[in-house]
Amino acid sequence: MKTKNFKRVMVWELPVRFFHWINVLTIIILTLTGFLIANPPALVSSAEATNLHSFGIVRFIHFTAAYIFFFNMILRIYWSFVGNQFASWKAFWPFSKKMWNNFWHVVKIDVLLLNEEKRDVKNISIGHNSVATISYITMFFIAIIQVCTGFALYADMSSWWLPKLFSWVVPLFGGDFMVRTIHHIAMWTFILFSLVHIYLVFYHDWLEGRGEVSSMFGGYKFVRDDRIKNSVEVSEEDLED
Repeated sequence: MKTKNFKRVMVWELPVRFFHWINVLTIIILTLTGFLIANPPALVSSAEATNLHSFGIVRFIHFTAAYIFFFNMILRIYWSFVGNQFASWKAFWPFSKKMWNNFWHVVKIDVLLLNEEKRDVKNISIGHNSVATISYITMFFIAIIQVCTGFALYADMSSWWLPKLFSWVVPLFGGDFMVRTIHHIAMWTFILFSLVHIYLVFYHDWLEGRGEVSSMFGGYKFVRDDRIKNSVEVSEEDLED
């Protein structure tokens, strides 16, 4: 296929890319520091205990990353109402026939690796495909669980009003132990999701050459002309010759 049959389409706006990479950074930091908090290493030192602040630094980094993650999520929700059609909350609305048709198409082609009897480019999403959309909705609710349980565990030792808004979570689940367990399980869900997400992004980039990886840096994907003609997702302002 000739390159002239492709056009560059602005899919991921700068704020969306910013939100994405902030999430990547904070999730990595939260995961690493979370492991240290859950299983603190033994530190051998001749210094007085009051002069050792290593674990306090770890906790400070964890709490700082948690605040950034929380406010980044709030800003992403705001952008779902003011961003383009690929960032809009409407792109994540799961109750439509088109989305579920695309869902089964993605499962068939991308997950089960079956072949289509007749290739139809209209089945290829320019933004998120339906499987990705449903997984992001699921992860959004898991992120809410992480925020609620994390701030609940922090509420007793915090002097700020924000974490204390979640102090009701601990008695709801019967104590710190269950809240920590839920928080820990949710962390492993993020790890599993991240591994699958990275694999599928590189899989699509290599197999289909649509610029999946580079689009999260530059914002553009390469889309065939016939897909653009059959798509209601792309407006003229998104195109670049």
